[in-house]
Amino acid sequence: MTIAQQLATIDRLCSEEFPPEPGRSDVGYAGPGYHIAELATSGDFWEADGAAREETEEQYEADRDGLSELLTGRWGRPDLLSLSSAFERATDGEEIPEPWGLLSSHVPDVHLWKPEGQDRWVALGISQWDSELPFQLLAVVTEVDPP
Repeated sequence: MTIAQQLATIDRLCSEEFPPEPGRSDVGYAGPGYHIAELATSGDFWEADGAAREETEEQYEADRDGLSELLTGRWGRPDLLSLSSAFERATDGEEIPEPWGLLSSHVPDVHLWKPEGQDRWVALGISQWDSELPFQLLAVVTEVDPP
């Protein structure tokens, strides 16, 4: 997906209805009150050396930061939100509302905006479930307040 397509996806999700039940969507995953778009997905690292994984991680961070810069031009500087405390709280048995509970298990932090005049939050983050698995650049649009 090009950066123009990524921006168009985020724009569409900012106005699209949320589904009544969680499940796969045309761009990722969605549920009541949220959309999670998979903007880019790397290859896996089962056979790769550490250098390839590190290089891919740096590229995904650069891609997130570039997209974040464009969104900053629209909505101002984002808040940087660590999801580690939400993950710890979930691990301790606290119910963290979706999409934040799911995200906290594989996205360490997000760039977060609350666009003026909207009742939705927009977040960008980098997902990786485990060191051998692909990186994903995710965009999240949700009406659920961050934890």
